[in-house]
Amino acid sequence: MKSVMLALFLGGCAFCGGIVGARFQNGADLHADGDNKVAVPPGESVRLGERFETVSRKISPAVVSVEALKPGKKGKSVDESGSGVLIRVPGQAGVFVITNNHVISQSQPQQITITLHDNRILHPVQVWSDPESDIGLLKLEDIESLVTAPLGDSEQVKVGQWVLAFGSPFGLHQTVTHGIISARERGQVSLGNTIRIKDFLQTDAAINPGSSGGPLANIDGEIIGLNTAIASHSGNNSGVAFSIPINMVKKVVRNLLDKGVVSRGYLGLQVAPSFESADAQKLGLERLQGALVESIYPETPAALAGIRKGDVVLQIDNVVIRNENHFINVVSSMDPGKTIKLRIWRERVSREVNAVVGDWNAAQAKLKVSQ
Repeated sequence: MKSVMLALFLGGCAFCGGIVGARFQNGADLHADGDNKVAVPPGESVRLGERFETVSRKISPAVVSVEALKPGKKGKSVDESGSGVLIRVPGQAGVFVITNNHVISQSQPQQITITLHDNRILHPVQVWSDPESDIGLLKLEDIESLVTAPLGDSEQVKVGQWVLAFGSPFGLHQTVTHGIISARERGQVSLGNTIRIKDFLQTDAAINPGSSGGPLANIDGEIIGLNTAIASHSGNNSGVAFSIPINMVKKVVRNLLDKGVVSRGYLGLQVAPSFESADAQKLGLERLQGALVESIYPETPAALAGIRKGDVVLQIDNVVIRNENHFINVVSSMDPGKTIKLRIWRERVSREVNAVVGDWNAAQAKLKVSQ
């Protein structure tokens, strides 16, 4: 599959400077679609508009704008801006802001300014970040008057359902747009070398520079995603935007609060960045599926399990691997020390091997020491 180049939408710029181009009713009217006709019930659009208004009133007080002062070139500081949303975390005191790491990275708490819906200005008392998933977390003092937003379940999100996007595009605070979920599980996108964990919700809700970290809400007023990137030639909205599923955000937030870092699994192999139908046919596969192993690092769980270059990983335990990005996400989500069963395709035959999941953070630390 081919990757799509995206733009991370910071205020006034996209991903550290340059725009990254994309590859890329009321009444009872009847709308014809071939032989099918869909009736629009009387007043349905009015009721939908009322739902939009209700969700906007519920979520908007929890939406914030985020500005961060960062070190720039030649010793000069630069301002970056984005968005965020106020939440509470069960078992944790205080109020937190979830946003994108690329909005707040390299900034100290005193260099980050959070503007509330009523224009009050706050600074975080603590900052956490996970560059690999592009999730940032800020802790605020527990002020009773702060309104927080409820978090939904992104596993229940369906393609075609209505969503509302909140944020501060072009510095226009408290902006709300609407659209639908266009697709799920979008991972074949390129967002730079640091962002490795990608499993986006795609939406056509209008999102523009400055919206990074703003919430994507469902029609029930629950946060289901964190707006992160757009596919665009110009850097502005073209109807293709991507949000981090809120379930992934929840897991990262819990890890950051419990451990200070996100614990991720590791096998020690490199998968090919693209695996096309023609490649699958040459290897004797009936369909395009799995992740093609490009290289194995020595003395790693993959090497000890006997996995070889040219193998195709088809399944991990009971999870059928769709593509290379899905493989990375599945392995990363596993606990270090767990024994897993991999079904691989080698020399036109399906085989099974066992492997013990390693620790990604420990492997990265070891790599830095050896360099």
